[in-house]
Amino acid sequence: MKLDRIDIKILHELQKNGRITNVELAELVSLSPSPCLIRVKKLQAEGYIDGYSAQINMTKLGQTLTVFTEVTLKNHRQIDFARFLTAVDKIEQLIECHLVSGGYDYMMKFVTAGIAEYQAIMERLTDMDIGIDKYFSYVVLKSPIVRSHMPLTSLFPL
Repeated sequence: MKLDRIDIKILHELQKNGRITNVELAELVSLSPSPCLIRVKKLQAEGYIDGYSAQINMTKLGQTLTVFTEVTLKNHRQIDFARFLTAVDKIEQLIECHLVSGGYDYMMKFVTAGIAEYQAIMERLTDMDIGIDKYFSYVVLKSPIVRSHMPLTSLFPL
């Protein structure tokens, strides 16, 4: 399926407000409601829309700690990467994991209840012998800019 500017605009609007009504969405993208709904259903069927979720205000729930962690593996065979990913995929506090280029292998983002929980997770990972050579932790002090949407209109101009 090749996307046109209206499809991109639909995705742009839905990622800003997943609870928008079809009538409101249709108005924003300059379509009538029926064709708009057909396009949204097609975008869902084709896998462009993975799902809908609520954005939780974590500060309302209580104090948390966000830590970015650089991980370097001892070996770089396919089996080493697979073993590492199988282990870390089970950690609920791990909310992002990226294989990156540069001086280390993975950049991971953890959100925990505090430093003790983060430390316990990292100790457990190093004790598991899943190929971690070294890791560096960066505790987030403040997050002045956090965006939950992708810059679709910049990446795919309308």
